Amino acid sequence: MMDARTEEGVLIVEDDAGHRELLQQELSDAGYHVTAVASAEQAITLLGERSVALVVSDLRLPEADGFAVLEATRTLVPAPGFIMLTGFGTIDQAVSALKAGADDFLTKPVDLEHLRLAAQRVLQTRQLRAEVQQYREVLGERGFHGMQGKSPAMLRLFDLIRRIAPSDGSVLITGESGTGKELVARALHEESPRARGPFVALNCAGIPETLLESELLGHAAGAFSGAKGARRGLFLEADGGTLFLDEIGEMPASMQTKLLRVLQDGRVRPVGANDEIATDVRIIAATHRDVGELMAEGLLREDLFFRLETFRIEVPPLRQRGEDIARLLHTFLNRHALEQGLSVRRLEPEALRRLLGYRFPGNVRELEGLVERAATLARDGVIRLEDLPERVRADAPVGDPCMTGAPQEDRQDEKWETLEELESRYIRQVLAHTEGNKQRAARILGIGRKTLYRKLGDEL
Repeated sequence: MMDARTEEGVLIVEDDAGHRELLQQELSDAGYHVTAVASAEQAITLLGERSVALVVSDLRLPEADGFAVLEATRTLVPAPGFIMLTGFGTIDQAVSALKAGADDFLTKPVDLEHLRLAAQRVLQTRQLRAEVQQYREVLGERGFHGMQGKSPAMLRLFDLIRRIAPSDGSVLITGESGTGKELVARALHEESPRARGPFVALNCAGIPETLLESELLGHAAGAFSGAKGARRGLFLEADGGTLFLDEIGEMPASMQTKLLRVLQDGRVRPVGANDEIATDVRIIAATHRDVGELMAEGLLREDLFFRLETFRIEVPPLRQRGEDIARLLHTFLNRHALEQGLSVRRLEPEALRRLLGYRFPGNVRELEGLVERAATLARDGVIRLEDLPERVRADAPVGDPCMTGAPQEDRQDEKWETLEELESRYIRQVLAHTEGNKQRAARILGIGRKTLYRKLGDEL
């Protein structure tokens, strides 16, 4: 289990120099990375600048007391564990500290073995709480049928899906590779009256031409060499539901002709069979290619295109959804941390800036792959620039992550944002996503709430 030896470390707050050194040495010998300060003011400043897993603080401190340090930790996400120490322990003080959020309360002189056990217990409890929170967030981040986003482009997409879904008309989904066209198809199915029926998907590029007809229409026993028994095709498997044909431009012309006939008649004839069979299937097709180019090159029949395009949905690329990137990063990071048992907690600011500036030619699929790679390579629970692929480190304009216009070399120097401007705008986008919830925003950004206030000042 992750503890402060592998994560952010322990902060000791003790004004007595001798006792401070004793506590620091004891926990250091136990394998923890320990930082020690002499005042509440120093502790609060440090908490705003770095992540800490556990705070061990004396109650009696010069100027501000240990309760001020405890209050400062309560604003952090995730909040560190907290052990309060005092040489003047009373039941009332212990109860007050625990009610205020402390995890344990030890009296001075501290039994060092007791301190080690308390630190281990508090850190383990903290980790368990963090994992429970991760599970809750992953389960709660399903979005709209597995698609996430609050950008205008995605909200329009969700609205269009809801309006199209009740119809039985065919749908043509277009969009770049990795944008989630199959998720859109599944959402159309789940939102439709056919949701209780089957959803069957086929990638037309993944089936040899000689087998595609049998795969779609089925075949009779003895229809060809090796066909010992009859086989239901995907049209019949999808009866009463939805058939999703991905990469429709890869379907051979001869099969496109037969598909068009099925769409017109609502009946299929299995290979080698004499009779046709009625079928009730809604067809959803998709392609990452430009449909105009496909028809111009003779790869997509024009009459089939018009039959498929009763409705048309264009899935936006990730570069047009800049405000959704942080949300997706957060979701994928939690998901892979849970699935792989990783202890990744946050992204280094420079790594975050590079990801925000990257144009993601592979779209959401590429982003998820990048997060999985970075989470696996990360050390000490932090994703750093070195954990990102070279293509991201080398191709990272510090401009608008939502930009979709001219190539980078065409942009004038004066149009580029400073790092400070980019950071400020990104923080405001995260705050908009969290609807002003500063604790959630700080968690997504990987910083303390006090640091969040300091970075935006009066804007908050």
